[in-house]
Amino acid sequence: MNTQEIEVNNVSNIVKTMNGGIEFYQKAKQEISENHIQGFFNKIIDKKELAVFKLQKFAVKENKGKLESGHDLSIKAREYYTQISDVFSKESTTHHYVSQLEEVEDKVLKDIDAALQQDQLPECSAVLRQIQADMKECHDEMKALKQSTRH
Repeated sequence: MNTQEIEVNNVSNIVKTMNGGIEFYQKAKQEISENHIQGFFNKIIDKKELAVFKLQKFAVKENKGKLESGHDLSIKAREYYTQISDVFSKESTTHHYVSQLEEVEDKVLKDIDAALQQDQLPECSAVLRQIQADMKECHDEMKALKQSTRH
């Protein structure tokens, strides 16, 4: 297939998921009192913001010239669920948020995998693979944090 015929696929979905994740991490930072976890969340927010920046030029191509600024509704629903269920949960607030954020990381990886299974511009595929490695690291760190906050 000619490179010029290859479209960009599913990148907008990744950007939406990342945007929703960034917002959720920011909200979680307000609810969690542990400074080291807030710092960790800042690190993940920074990585997601950089990923969104790198993906925007491909999202613009996919969206026919329009930046992607939306949020994934399932992430927003997870954020609201966490806020409401935290009131009734027997888990610590920290563990409750970390557990839900680890699920967000699962979704990010799933969206990236889906995009990599589509025909992509070579430059887009390279950026997606780099972001996939960064987000896998975030996921693994969140999974370890989830285990360490379990009481």
